[in-house]
Amino acid sequence: MNKIQVLDQITIDKIAAGEVIERPASVVKELVENAIDSGASSVTVEIKEGGISFIRIADNGCGIPKDEVRYAFLRHSTSKIRSVDDLSHIRSLGFRGEALSSIAAVAQVELLTKTKEEPFGTRYRIAGGKEQSLEEDGAPDGTTFFIRQLFYNVPARKKFLKTAMTEAGHIGDLMTRLALSRPEISFHFINNGQSKIHTSGNGNLKDVIYHIYGREIAANLLPAEYEKNGIRISGFLGAPLISRGNRNFENYFINCRYIKNHMVYKAIEDAYKDFTMQHKFPFTVLHIEMGGDEVDVNVHPSKLEIRFHNQQGIYNAIYEAVECGLQRKELIPHITVDAPETGKDKETPKSTQAHNVTEPETAKKSNPPKEQRDLDYFMEEMKKRVTSYHEQNSSAEIRGKSSIFKPERQADRIREAAVSYAVPPKDKPEPKQLDLFEERFLDRKAAAEYKLLGQVFDTYWLVEYHENLYIIDQHAAHERVLYEKTLAGMKTREFTSQMISPPIVLNLTMQEQEAFLRHMERFTKIGFEFEEFGQGSYAVRAVPDNLFSIAKKEILLEMIDSLSGEISRNLPAEAVDEKIASMSCKAAVKGKMKLSTQEVHALIGELLTLKNPYHCPHGRPTIIAMSKRELEKKFKRIV
Repeated sequence: MNKIQVLDQITIDKIAAGEVIERPASVVKELVENAIDSGASSVTVEIKEGGISFIRIADNGCGIPKDEVRYAFLRHSTSKIRSVDDLSHIRSLGFRGEALSSIAAVAQVELLTKTKEEPFGTRYRIAGGKEQSLEEDGAPDGTTFFIRQLFYNVPARKKFLKTAMTEAGHIGDLMTRLALSRPEISFHFINNGQSKIHTSGNGNLKDVIYHIYGREIAANLLPAEYEKNGIRISGFLGAPLISRGNRNFENYFINCRYIKNHMVYKAIEDAYKDFTMQHKFPFTVLHIEMGGDEVDVNVHPSKLEIRFHNQQGIYNAIYEAVECGLQRKELIPHITVDAPETGKDKETPKSTQAHNVTEPETAKKSNPPKEQRDLDYFMEEMKKRVTSYHEQNSSAEIRGKSSIFKPERQADRIREAAVSYAVPPKDKPEPKQLDLFEERFLDRKAAAEYKLLGQVFDTYWLVEYHENLYIIDQHAAHERVLYEKTLAGMKTREFTSQMISPPIVLNLTMQEQEAFLRHMERFTKIGFEFEEFGQGSYAVRAVPDNLFSIAKKEILLEMIDSLSGEISRNLPAEAVDEKIASMSCKAAVKGKMKLSTQEVHALIGELLTLKNPYHCPHGRPTIIAMSKRELEKKFKRIV
């Protein structure tokens, strides 16, 4: 066994750096927070190659006196606190004294700084934790850091970095949060020579939102103002119509500190629950102020996590602030009232759906004949069959194709399927999917033989073929047709584009832009045409002809949102294609929409050509069947 020994200082610093410096964005965060703490009113961040090869951070703050420069790079040296008691009321962003020593341990660092009182500035160079030079030099008031070759001496860490574009996206997202957290400071972010963010620093939060997110979001903001029990919340809430597909637009700051906290997310989203659709997330910029003794920021070296001393009280305050903001008068003009429902449009109560009479009326009647009771039972079983298939996800067995089913077994199969959803029998196998190819209904030869009987509930089409009755869900069937056609077009490049006039302009954040550019080839494969407008804006000039009816900005942004984030970066190409193709489902004909018989014949003809005509892309069945034998048993023609 090896002897226990104390590690050398360089090794200690590199280990500590691993806790604080995860990627280039970590460097930017630590140094910009130091700049803010120094009293700067202007901060410039410039990066090249995602910050991996070069980062420059310049501020006009108080600067560092020459005789304190060396101390600034020692571990746990700080000007923010003096004792453990100070931790209970921290107001500065930095306080641990780990940032500069951690950065210097894994990069080549050059510092140029000057205080107002000193006639000359100080230039200090340190690399890998080793000092290289300290000299006087001309410099403006404030501090400028040059960080070069991050992780040059820790190759194991460097290989885990993502692409330059991805790392730049993380820094862009960070700069967005910092600008929103401090509207009184002018932030300038430059990526590879291009200005990405430049706020005025005039203290107007709405101006910052407009500059970062654009006119559409800025025009749909509701003010949030709340103060109770020592907690003050201010900022803006996005109107529900600008909700997005992920949490990237939920911005909130605790005492001007950008953090991530599940409880805060939950409070915001719970308050929005009645205003947004499922799987949609709100836009918010909230500044939450409270006493320093109510929050513990000394939880993690990155200072992105905090702990509240009164979690329930904070939750209640945030929930109430958001709820009150959403119920302000500003929301009223956006509410549209539907015309009153006519009698025939109203939903029939459950008690009347099967027999078309109310319970009291039924009670007054004498017992119907046995044949009528059997017909009633049959209608109820049909209703259960359709409802259960459309309200529940099919099991793995249902999704797959099974062995051949003979017509005489149809009755047992349908009865088992209807009953098993309510109480699955222990001694019977799970219901199986009818192999429609074996039944030959979804075969080109069947096109001349099937009989289209009509439509029920403005959604389901009844088709007679040989000894079976088939029920087709027009929405699920059309979704499947569009989905497979789109996927096929991406593989064969056989598509037709349709021009849009005027074009749709997408204003993307850096994270959205990174996802969009990473997958742009997938979009163009099915007929999209884009033109860069600069500054993260892209014009959509053409879309696939089958998606022309849904060529809307919110649907395209929803698609890009679904491709953002770490998970989507690792998706295989086929999975990305499937995500993009699923957008075509938006163009599918809906239930309650009238179709002509010619259109239904065309839809069935399309189903005949598919690889999987059984389910829509979301797993719901497109078609179910019932045999003539089952009908005859229901009417007691056979026993």
